[in-house]
Amino acid sequence: MRLRLSTLVFLLLIAMTAHGQIVGSLPEKKHDFFNKISISGYMQVRYNKLLETNPELKCEQCDESWGGDTGGLYLRRLRFKLYGQISPRIYFYFQPDFSKTAGDAHHVGRLKDAYVDIGLDKDNEFRFRLGQSKVPYGFENMQSSSKRLPLDRDDALNSAVKDERDMGLFFYWASKEKRELMHDLKAQGLKHSGDFGVFALGIYNGQTANHLEQNKTFHVVSRFSYPIVLGKQIIEPGIQAYSGKFVLLETSEEVLTNPKKEYTDQRAAVSFVLYPQPFGIQAEYNIGRGPEYDKTSESIKVKSLHGGYVTFSYKMDKWKQTFIPFVRLQYYSGGKKHELDARSYDVRESEIGIEWQVYKTFELVAMYTLSHRRFEDYELQNNIQEGRLLRLQAQLNF
Repeated sequence: MRLRLSTLVFLLLIAMTAHGQIVGSLPEKKHDFFNKISISGYMQVRYNKLLETNPELKCEQCDESWGGDTGGLYLRRLRFKLYGQISPRIYFYFQPDFSKTAGDAHHVGRLKDAYVDIGLDKDNEFRFRLGQSKVPYGFENMQSSSKRLPLDRDDALNSAVKDERDMGLFFYWASKEKRELMHDLKAQGLKHSGDFGVFALGIYNGQTANHLEQNKTFHVVSRFSYPIVLGKQIIEPGIQAYSGKFVLLETSEEVLTNPKKEYTDQRAAVSFVLYPQPFGIQAEYNIGRGPEYDKTSESIKVKSLHGGYVTFSYKMDKWKQTFIPFVRLQYYSGGKKHELDARSYDVRESEIGIEWQVYKTFELVAMYTLSHRRFEDYELQNNIQEGRLLRLQAQLNF
């Protein structure tokens, strides 16, 4: 009888432990690092052929489905993000994109980000970032494409770093209070650029993302951007600059170049942001020198460049939804080093649109574009295109 009773008690204890009715009787199971990893992403589907007046008007750096003879729905982005603070001072981030084109193949996967942040103090106010990531140059370049109002980045600053990314080593600093403010701006849907520190200093290859270094010489970049709370408003002025030598990626045989196709590549820019509460302003302007096609001599020379943009917006929260009408004006004169023959550009463009956040996970954008673009290389001589079109985008966030 004693044996049966003790056996019964033992079985009862096991059952109670399994159902969590005895607390602290067993040691707590340690969490593996993969329990700290999160996954998110977004998908963008576009249509660019409504009310199009000139199919020869296009932007190679902007959107492959803009202009040309083809049309239809287009998968602009399909990105998955894996990230996590896997230890108190180690953070990692990995992001591929499955909407790219390679030759005749479409929806091909390509690496966007793969980096690790190494904190130097307990609050990670000081940290190093190593790997392929965004180069800290330009507020709109830093903004995620899932947060930006216009469908494409501006020509003026985005021509500095195609795909906004490169392989590099960057030092970032921001106080704990400023990092919390950046987090709040993002949480409130105020179109923040992301936490790239208040101060940044780094070196990077300089050949743009997914390209190998060509001249064993690093580009050097620095940025200072400081969010300030003024009553109920928040502003963020900033300044940034970089310098390096760029080796041309693609040139026509008939075009004269330097023996090593290496050219000075230098820029400086100022930024200003008034976060939309409800009225918002985002403006940037940059100047510099870089390679540009010269049709008179049929050669590529180092020339001056300049340009910028201003975006006005108004954020309205109605019926548990968000509406943000916006207007962007942009101008750029200079070369695009990563395009054929460092293609020469003159851009004057106006965009009028509205973002409708139907749910937190789904939003729609309609944008009417009025554009004047001169873009010339050896094959495209005296090429000036003007036109208008209505562009639509549906975005899923997960």
